Amino acid sequence: MLLAFLPLIFSGLLLAEDVSLQAIVTPSTVVLKDGRPVTFAIHGFIEFKSLAELFPYIDSQTQRWTDRADFGKAQREALAHELLRRGVESRIISMADERPLEALMTHTREELSQALARVKEPVPHGYADAFLEVQEKWKHAVNCWSASPSIPARVLSNWYPIEEGIQLYGATYDSIEHFWQGVKYHPDVTVTQLKELLAVLQRRDWSQWLARLDADPNLYLPNAYAVEFLRHNLTQDRLRWFQSELVGHDLHAGDHARMVQKRRGTLFRFSAFEEKVLWGDLADLFHLVYIFSAPDDTLRGTLAERHFDGIYLGERKMGFISEEFRSLMLEIWRVKYLQTARFREVISSIPKEIRLEHFLNDGDSPDIPIPMYVGYLNQIRELALAAGR
Repeated sequence: MLLAFLPLIFSGLLLAEDVSLQAIVTPSTVVLKDGRPVTFAIHGFIEFKSLAELFPYIDSQTQRWTDRADFGKAQREALAHELLRRGVESRIISMADERPLEALMTHTREELSQALARVKEPVPHGYADAFLEVQEKWKHAVNCWSASPSIPARVLSNWYPIEEGIQLYGATYDSIEHFWQGVKYHPDVTVTQLKELLAVLQRRDWSQWLARLDADPNLYLPNAYAVEFLRHNLTQDRLRWFQSELVGHDLHAGDHARMVQKRRGTLFRFSAFEEKVLWGDLADLFHLVYIFSAPDDTLRGTLAERHFDGIYLGERKMGFISEEFRSLMLEIWRVKYLQTARFREVISSIPKEIRLEHFLNDGDSPDIPIPMYVGYLNQIRELALAAGR
């Protein structure tokens, strides 16, 4: 356990300037790194520089649907509590700066409580409890992502490059991420067809379409990340970016989107990052527009023609937002963590007392929500430990 976490222990020696616990719990604090604010986010895309900036956003969200009888006081209070907790956790578990987490983890619960008691700025109800909850959670957890200071946690990321490749459904992939994003494209879909679909999206005004999703709390709140993802990626700038990326990377008009993400001679043609922000986000965009469009929207038919009405794998067709597709993650992890000895050893090396977590700027994932992802990750560790015994 000590060897696994030595990188985390020593990473603080490289930091030029500490961030104090008192500064972290003070709402107006803006954490700077290299002279620039370290932002945090709600739902992955709504960014803030300080917790004080978060508070008005929480108030605005609790007042969004006051005219609806099904969104009363209890629902507003629950939403405020949830957004506050998510915001505090996103402030602490930063993708860009480990100092906030270091400050929280190197102090006792009592010291944290004392620092919170010294805060003189206005704070919402439950502010102290949110910090205490986050500290308790992360004292017994490790964040499994590609830039983790803990090597085992880094290896447990789907982005981790697999030198020998991984065999899944008759093909070899550079990482789990390459398979997971590639499978979202039907085998017949070409680069030219993706460009044509993007052109269709560029010709539409999305304001009213998004307003319909915003108007209903029963639709927006369970799908907040997906809606904010759509809002971000349906802008003209973002759609043009996708178009430009499909021109580069030595891609050709007749190339099939799923095929180019398989290992075929050239290792790591696309990095795991490119898999996510290009291939993954583009596929998610098409799938989500299909799912959230009204039944009579002609765009659904256009997307269905290119098979963005589901996930096609062999003879199977799975809903993009479905239990069947999500459980595919556990299925492919069995190959990585149960059938590959070196990865089975890594996942088995993290003590059971440490929960495996995955938290990235309060981002979620419409294809497999983070709580389900984390549940599968801990489940596969139990299976790996059993296999080792």
